[in-house]
Amino acid sequence: MRPANEALIVVDVQNDFCPGGALAVPGGDEIVPRVNALMDEFQVVVLTQDWHPANHSSFASNHEGKKPYEVIDMPYGAQILWPDHCVQDTYGAAFHRDLAVGKAQFVVRKGFRPEIDSYSAFFENDHETETELDTWLSARGVDHVTIAGLAWDFCVQYSALDAAKLGYAVTVLEGACRAIDLDGSSEDARAALLDANVVLEP
Repeated sequence: MRPANEALIVVDVQNDFCPGGALAVPGGDEIVPRVNALMDEFQVVVLTQDWHPANHSSFASNHEGKKPYEVIDMPYGAQILWPDHCVQDTYGAAFHRDLAVGKAQFVVRKGFRPEIDSYSAFFENDHETETELDTWLSARGVDHVTIAGLAWDFCVQYSALDAAKLGYAVTVLEGACRAIDLDGSSEDARAALLDANVVLEP
């Protein structure tokens, strides 16, 4: 069992990010058995959940004439437009049926503000609006986070980078993640994580 100052953060293992989902990550469901086993190793387990309203500004369908994966400028910077996904209270937003949800003590819902996207478990994409996660972890004396989940090159990467900025020791388990790999984003993520002194393990 890991010490109490270490937390496992499982990012967005939801139906829409698994095969057959609206924004499927190749092999996304393959990580579920390992993630479930990891949960037994940690005393502190957190799940994150993309939780978008139907009118979310990151959905291409809410921008006339725009298609998924086009990039637009938002007040907080460049925004990739996505297919509608993880809409609140839908099957796509639910956790994968085989994920051991009951082993987690805390669920962080993100991306629920219509006007701003949220990749990170710690901050919205303006890098200012906080989720509750840092406060929750700090109250429990956690200073080391290990991250697994979907997708390696977006929500996992952003969560790890923000955790490092907040002063946590950060480990990302590459073998317990899967990537979208949009225009080389997988390798870009690896470089960014290493540059931030995030420890990458298989």
